[in-house]
Amino acid sequence: MARIAGSDVPNDKRVDVALTYIYGIGPSSAKKILHATAINPDTRVKDLAESEIARLRETIEQQYTVEGDLRRELAMNIKRLMDIGAYRGLRHRRGLPVRGQRTRTNSRTRKGPRRTIGTRRK
Repeated sequence: MARIAGSDVPNDKRVDVALTYIYGIGPSSAKKILHATAINPDTRVKDLAESEIARLRETIEQQYTVEGDLRRELAMNIKRLMDIGAYRGLRHRRGLPVRGQRTRTNSRTRKGPRRTIGTRRK
């Protein structure tokens, strides 16, 4: 397995697909990277030369924020919203949908499983 940007990319995949295994690189970014490094997207990772892998590493390091740095940046953005008391920060803190979705029904991904509230008997 080739190690690029701190993560292992699978050997048997095409290079354009294998690059998407890196957090922060999607299909369109992978195509741009391959175009910039002049690597054929049809080649498999195991068939890449060391010089080509080095070019990929160098291009990704210089032009993209990926893996741990990107995760840290996103976490800091959310923390900043919480600290300044923004509406979006409050939604993050309460574990509710942030982007204006309805919460009366749905939104189970954010709220978690339903907690049934039963009637109280005397």
